[in-house]
Amino acid sequence: MYSAIVFDVNETLLDLAALDSVFADHFGSAHFRKEWFREVLKLAFATTIVGKYSDFGVIGKAALEIVEKRHNKLCAEEQRGEILSMMRKLPAHPDVPAGLDALKKCGFPLVALTNSTGPSAEAQLTHAGIRHYFQSVFSADSVKRLKPAWEPYVFAAKNLGAAASSLLMVAAHSWDLAGATAAGWNAAFIARPGQILDALTAKPWLVAPDLGQLASQIIEANRTGRLPRAPRNDWS
Repeated sequence: MYSAIVFDVNETLLDLAALDSVFADHFGSAHFRKEWFREVLKLAFATTIVGKYSDFGVIGKAALEIVEKRHNKLCAEEQRGEILSMMRKLPAHPDVPAGLDALKKCGFPLVALTNSTGPSAEAQLTHAGIRHYFQSVFSADSVKRLKPAWEPYVFAAKNLGAAASSLLMVAAHSWDLAGATAAGWNAAFIARPGQILDALTAKPWLVAPDLGQLASQIIEANRTGRLPRAPRNDWS
């Protein structure tokens, strides 16, 4: 059995489509939500690569301002606050509670590792009704480096007292799994709509369309003694 199964939060567990209505209200179309989150990720990667840290909330606001200016749809500060505050009120994907419940009942320790700040992550998981499934919630803000930089994964492993090779990262983002595997973790991909595994990232151990099916595969592999372990590396 793995020392812990570690979950990404935004898009993997929580459904960002819940933001569509507020983006439609302010911008005239729900498709601006996807454009905004692409900008969030682009800014997160850029700031991490150059070593200039900003927390995920600050990045979210900066990304929103980019979308506003690009389309000449400027928001008042109150409107920006309304949009960004909705990130703490996202629902879980429908498959998530049952999938987490099955894994927890099987005895797997469950942990969250997110780029959201600690208070935001706690609020998100609590509002979604799934906080009780996780023994720990780790934030990249603790090390001032955002995933997929290696520091958040090493931080989580050290705080769990676990070897990297005994941890499984579950995410709906290829880049998150790239970071986890580079840090010596095992990886599993939830293929949420629109999320694609790229050809440059090491193939994850498991791929499933939702958490329910992924949980079933993990539980069966554990029952039959087929859980893979990543090779140890210097970061373990």
